[in-house]
Amino acid sequence: MKAIFLDKDGTLVDDLPYNVEPQRITLSSGAGAALRLLSRLDYRFFVVTNQAGIAFGRIQEPAMEIVYDRLQDLLFREQLTLDGFYYCPHHPDGSVGAYARDCHCRKPMPGLLLQAAQDHGIDLRSSWMIGDILHDVEAGNRAGCRTVLIDNGNETEWRLGPRRIPTRMAPDLYAAAVLIAGHGDAA
Repeated sequence: MKAIFLDKDGTLVDDLPYNVEPQRITLSSGAGAALRLLSRLDYRFFVVTNQAGIAFGRIQEPAMEIVYDRLQDLLFREQLTLDGFYYCPHHPDGSVGAYARDCHCRKPMPGLLLQAAQDHGIDLRSSWMIGDILHDVEAGNRAGCRTVLIDNGNETEWRLGPRRIPTRMAPDLYAAAVLIAGHGDAA
């Protein structure tokens, strides 16, 4: 199985920091069309997202189930399926003891992608990670995926390095899907 790993905020959905209110979670412009194009190429879809708001006490971990349900609903309306939802609740500077730590699941580490691959039998070399910051790119590269950086202004640090160079760059999710579809071995 090959997968598209999607960062949530700023990539799949509009970026509203620490938002867990279902009615305020909306797909980014062109997301439905982008994922339908990739679905026709037999990609499966997995969200991999850092949720530091849990570590900082801004949101409670059970709210992630509500977010997952909302994403499932939004994609169902687009005649799509979300095959998995993986999140990291940790942050080393967090204020909630159980979540205030370093881990292997917080991007730029690849733990979320590796766990999804193990859980679902995903071929990482045939898969792509799409995100709006270089931590997403690094996580995808560390996991062995190809990567697309959505250059929508959300990356502000631009700390480059060997693992932080995307395979491709695109202005939005639809353009990313077109690039992936045109990448020689996508079909």
